[in-house]
Amino acid sequence: MKSSERPLSEAYDVALLDLDGVVYIGHRPVPAAAESLAKARAGGQRLAFVTNNASRTPSAVAALLTAVGVPASAEDVVTSAQAAARLLAERLPAGAKVLVVGGMGLRHALYGQGLRPVSTASEGPAAVVQGYDPRLSYGLLAEGATAVRNGALFVGSNGDLTIPGGEGPPQPGNGALLKVISAATGVDPVVTGKPERPLHHESILRTGARRPLVVGDRLDTDIEGAFNGGADSLLVFTGVTDPLTALTAPPHQRPAYIARDLAGLLVPHPEVRRHGDGFQCEAWTARWEGDVIEISGEGDPYDGLRALAAAAWRDESSPSPEAVRGALDHLGLA
Repeated sequence: MKSSERPLSEAYDVALLDLDGVVYIGHRPVPAAAESLAKARAGGQRLAFVTNNASRTPSAVAALLTAVGVPASAEDVVTSAQAAARLLAERLPAGAKVLVVGGMGLRHALYGQGLRPVSTASEGPAAVVQGYDPRLSYGLLAEGATAVRNGALFVGSNGDLTIPGGEGPPQPGNGALLKVISAATGVDPVVTGKPERPLHHESILRTGARRPLVVGDRLDTDIEGAFNGGADSLLVFTGVTDPLTALTAPPHQRPAYIARDLAGLLVPHPEVRRHGDGFQCEAWTARWEGDVIEISGEGDPYDGLRALAAAAWRDESSPSPEAVRGALDHLGLA
């Protein structure tokens, strides 16, 4: 765990924010998100909204953000489609044909990089780029497979196996759809979205961030993506990750900071100190007792969670759920 004597909105020049589970869920705002981001902006922090979703254009994403109370323009949005288009532009000549297995977000991004979107393998595309689109057809997947089998470069906007299902269970994501072409051709795609580096690189290029803070709710995309990009990260518990999952995470998925929600941008984050054989944060102390971690103290339970995380992450190994569950119960965060 890292500490910050200043609010994170003052300590980092740009917040690179995930969307679903952080700012909104579906089309509903996450509680405290809009007011927290407004205050962060008012204090001078710039905001960029970074999404693995390649189906929407930046303008459409900005419109949704504005509708949930977070005013945004297309320039504030960075998508995995843009990262994929940049990677293709770096590898292909200007005007090269790219078969799009996806929606308008990908086509818009390709036009922005001077590439020519096409829809059939018979047009001789130099590459195939695939991104999530709920209307994706078998015929378009088949065209993509044909082009890849003919030697086209295969790029995927992101590898998320699932996407949030609203009120229901998770639904198949682009990572699951990528496996259709991959299985049919024996060719694995180059993936550009989180947690891979291209989307983080695109975010830095577009924002000019010198000290970025990645903010997200998923360990395997947002937090691991920050790790791969060499950036600090803030994990919020308004989306898919709960405290138990965070405490048992491997080293490359451990955040620098944790908070209940985006209000965590607006406050200092206290230091966790080694205290004898335990770890102390404010009035909480966590220590290993045999095979489990015990915690004692009082005050903000998230200070207790910081102490607990320091104990759980004392080395490269990940503790078992049983080792931390009792301490989480004590904090009321199970």
